[in-house]
Amino acid sequence: MKTWPAEAIWQAVAPSLPGFSVEILPSIDSTNSELMRRAHNGQVDPVLLVALQQTAGRGRLGRQWQSAADPRLALTFSLGLPLRMSDWSGLSLAVGLSLVDSLHPRLSLKWPNDLYLDGRKLGGILIETLRVAEQRYAVIGVGINIGPLEPSGLSTPPAWLRELDPAADPGQTLLRVIPALVQAVLAFTQQGFAPLRNAFLQRDALANAQVQLSDGSCGRAAGVDPSGALLVQAREGLRRIDSAEVSVRPRLPTEKGEPCSG
Repeated sequence: MKTWPAEAIWQAVAPSLPGFSVEILPSIDSTNSELMRRAHNGQVDPVLLVALQQTAGRGRLGRQWQSAADPRLALTFSLGLPLRMSDWSGLSLAVGLSLVDSLHPRLSLKWPNDLYLDGRKLGGILIETLRVAEQRYAVIGVGINIGPLEPSGLSTPPAWLRELDPAADPGQTLLRVIPALVQAVLAFTQQGFAPLRNAFLQRDALANAQVQLSDGSCGRAAGVDPSGALLVQAREGLRRIDSAEVSVRPRLPTEKGEPCSG
């Protein structure tokens, strides 16, 4: 694997984040878990923690994030930032929008935290926070498939960045996304999600799709509101979905059950 560009990333980010550091680890259970452990122990400085391999990577709703056996095939990192803001709604969408803007125009976003290529999952986002005094420490975890993965055990077929850029590698991808991601999060603390809504709608992987919710209901995806909540046109009317406990997936034409509206 090529040398990780830790110094270049630090030089690009440190002027905006005093005390920022970059750590590259050969293996760890989960970069998110490690930064949350540190935060519970009072370590809340801004940091980028990268793992060549995760042994217990985590996704949303407690799902496991499959780690590639070959570290050249995936990029996994967590960005820890002490943040002050009153409304966190839409942060995962802002993070996802920054990532796809940095990576490739063909990528889209599946609400609330997945990067998609042609209906297949290329990456995911997991955000966790911990209140510390007058602020929260946010841990933004990201996993991106760089090369081909075996689809075994995955609910969604995988995609990978080398389909779009055959020369892609984890280190250069990291350098491509981190400076813009830091700026996007800092801007979000001041402006929230509303200014990003139209940009998200241009990347919305669920636009006008029939979707199935984990509560058993279904409907037609109708974009997001200014706070980043998903809008679903259901039989009973327009529903606003903002719960972190609700899972959304495209509804297959062969699925049985009540017909969706729209």
